[in-house]
Amino acid sequence: MNPQIEAAGELGVFFDQQNIRYVIIGGVAVQFWGSARFTEDLDCSIATPLIEGSAGIVELITKTYPSRVENPQEFARRVRLILVTASNNVTVDISLAFPGYEDELFARAKEFEISPGRTVKVCSAEDLIIHKAIAGRPRDLEDIQGVIYRHKDTLDTRYIKAWLSEFSALYETDQPTAIFKDAWAKR
Repeated sequence: MNPQIEAAGELGVFFDQQNIRYVIIGGVAVQFWGSARFTEDLDCSIATPLIEGSAGIVELITKTYPSRVENPQEFARRVRLILVTASNNVTVDISLAFPGYEDELFARAKEFEISPGRTVKVCSAEDLIIHKAIAGRPRDLEDIQGVIYRHKDTLDTRYIKAWLSEFSALYETDQPTAIFKDAWAKR
């Protein structure tokens, strides 16, 4: 098993034991929904109370996994991320999900078996596209194309467009919506 998927399994067990809703996103999720590719880290998203109430979750996670930043509480409050290292030294970026969207994100997650009897929760293909369109880096554009190529006939494009419209308004940019429209046109 590759180290990133091994770390996903470890964090998945931890989150389940702590009753923290989570999904795997990023490059590891691409391996399930898009084209296989190398990734150095693990990205996941967790459900949290409003950012002011997330201090307990940050403390709980950083007691078990070493923080990669000096003040993880302040960092999480500022950028909605918890940066830690798994026991196998894989770096892990834990996003604090946005209220409202998180309900859909977690409800639509799929379980994938990573070894006999061991599963992890991975965001849906549609939610992976949404995350990648918001990030908007060149690698993300390639990942979106891979997901569309593999799942174009089953993707819920109305769901994708609706949430990208919401995030475009929130960030005051049409870039996420434009990224998806461009990728979809190339299918």
